[in-house]
Amino acid sequence: MSRTTGRRGWAAGAIGAVAVLALTACTGEEPPPPTLRVDRGPVQSTVSASGTLVAISEQSLGFPRGGQLKEVLVNVGDQVVPGQELARIDDFALRQTLEQEQANLAEAQAELDRAQGDNRVHATGRTLEQAREILEAVKKQVKETNDLNEAATRRARESLEFEKKVLRRAWDRLHEVEERCGDSEESPTERRADSAANGAQDDDSPPAESRAPRTTSPPEEEDDTEDASFLVDGISYRPAQAACPEELASARTAVENAKRAVLSAEAELDRAKHQEDLDRAAGKVAIEREEQTVISAENDSGAARNDRPADIEVRKARLRNAQAAVRVAQQDVDNTVLYAPTAGTVAEINGRVGEFVGDASGTTPVAPGSTARIPDSADLTSEGGLSGGGGGGGGPFMVLSDLDTFQLVVPFEESDAARIAPNQEVEVTVDAVPDLRAPATVLSIAPKGTPSSGIVEYNATIVLREGDARLRDGQTALADVIVESVDNVLRVPSAAVRREGERTLVDVRGADGEPVPTPFEAGAVGDEYTQVLSGLREGQELLLPPAPAASGSSGGGPGGGG
Repeated sequence: MSRTTGRRGWAAGAIGAVAVLALTACTGEEPPPPTLRVDRGPVQSTVSASGTLVAISEQSLGFPRGGQLKEVLVNVGDQVVPGQELARIDDFALRQTLEQEQANLAEAQAELDRAQGDNRVHATGRTLEQAREILEAVKKQVKETNDLNEAATRRARESLEFEKKVLRRAWDRLHEVEERCGDSEESPTERRADSAANGAQDDDSPPAESRAPRTTSPPEEEDDTEDASFLVDGISYRPAQAACPEELASARTAVENAKRAVLSAEAELDRAKHQEDLDRAAGKVAIEREEQTVISAENDSGAARNDRPADIEVRKARLRNAQAAVRVAQQDVDNTVLYAPTAGTVAEINGRVGEFVGDASGTTPVAPGSTARIPDSADLTSEGGLSGGGGGGGGPFMVLSDLDTFQLVVPFEESDAARIAPNQEVEVTVDAVPDLRAPATVLSIAPKGTPSSGIVEYNATIVLREGDARLRDGQTALADVIVESVDNVLRVPSAAVRREGERTLVDVRGADGEPVPTPFEAGAVGDEYTQVLSGLREGQELLLPPAPAASGSSGGGPGGGG
C-alpha cells in the first residue's frame, strides 16, 4: 500500500525540539526556542510505496508435452547461453509415435505412386511391398517387446526363487538358534508338531528337512558359533553374534523380512506377467492389422486398373496429412529437450530426475511496460498449468532471469497514482541493504487499477539505473517517486510555516531573541520545505511555532501572549 512522505523531513528536524520541550517540562525550566534557517536548495514532493524487486526480464520454461525427467543439466544459479541444453524428458513413447507416423507416411507415398503410375499393377506391387515391409517392422517391434517382457518376467521369477531360498535359510537359522538357546515361548518340537497338525507347508514356514533336529554335529560347531554362516546362490550371510535373546530376535526379524521380500517378489512377478500378457495381446492385434493391410494390398494388386484423376488428388491429400503428422511427431520428439531461449541465470527449477512434469500451459501477468512478472501473482493457468516436479501443478518447470538489472513493481493508491508519470526520478531503498540509495526511473504505470483491501491500486514499474551485487530477486524495497521538484530556490522548513487567514508566516528570531511573525510569499510546497518567493532572505534564523498549551492547563503557556 502506498504512503506519502510529506512530513518525514521536518519531523526529523523537529524531533530535537520536541525532546528539549519534553525534558524542560519535566524540570520546570523554560526551554530555549528551537531555531531553523532560511537557505537554498531543492523543494521536492514525493509519493512512496513498497514493492518487490524482480529481474528486468524473466522467462518461464517447460516442456510442451509432459513426461518423466531424464536429465537436468543445470543448477539454480547457473549462467546459461542461448541454445544451451537445460533438461531432457524420456522420449521413448514419442519416438514410437514418430515411427508409426513415418510408416503411415510411407504407406501414403506408396498409394500416391500407385495412383500416378500408368501401370497400376506396378503401383500396387510397390504398395504391397511397402505393406510387407511395414508388417515385418511391426513383427520386429512386437518380437522385441515380447522378448523384453519375457526377460522381465524371467528376472522376476529368478528374484522370487532367490527370496524363497533366503527365507528357507532364515528359517534354518532361526531353528538353529532356538535349539541352541532354547526358545522359552515355543520349542522347535512344538512348532514342528503344530506345522504337521496343519497338514501343509507354506513358503514362509521352515522347510521340513531344515526343521529336523540335529543328531550329531562336529565339536567345533557346538563350541564355536563365530563361523556360523550360510550361502544363498554363492553369497555368504554371516549373522552378528550376540546373546541368545538378541540372536532369537534377530533371527525372527530376518524371517519376517524374508517373508516380506518373498511377497514383494511375488507381486513383482505378477506385474511382469500381466505386462507380458497385455503387450503380447496388443502385438498380436497390431500384427493382424498389418496382415490385413497386406491382404488388402494383395487384392488391389490382383485387381489392378488405372486410377482416375480424382483418386490421385485423394492420395495427394492423404500424403500431405501423413507428412504433417510426421512433422508434428518429430516436433514432439525434439521438444523432449529443453533449450535456453536467451542468456540468463537459472532462478528456479521445479523437478528432479525421475519425477514427472506436466504439459507446459498457462500465462503469467506482466508488469506495465515490461515483460517481467508482477510479484506474488498466481499464474493464470488453464488445465494442468506449468507443472512442477513430482506432478505438482501450477508453477513453471524452470525460470530464467536477467539478474544484472532489476525493476520494482509497486502498487500505488489511486490518489498517488494520479501524480505519477513515466520518466520521473525515483530513489529506491532496500530493507536488506540499509545503506543503499539506488537511483531509478518510472518506466510505466498501469492504466487499469486492481482492487485490494477495499481500495484501488495501480501498479507502477520502476527500473533501477545501476546494478548492485547485494540485490536479490524478491527483496522488499521502498520507492520514493519525485512527483514535483524545483532546484536551487530560497526555502524554509515546512515545519516552521503557519497560516493566519490569507497570510503565510514564519517566526523570525529578533534582535532580542524573541519571535517576530514575518509574512512571506510562498511558492512550491514540498515534503520537507516550502519555496520562498519574497519576504525573506537567505540566512535568517527562524523559530518553530510554540507548541499549543495542553487542554485544561492553567496559566499562559507558549503562544499564549499576543
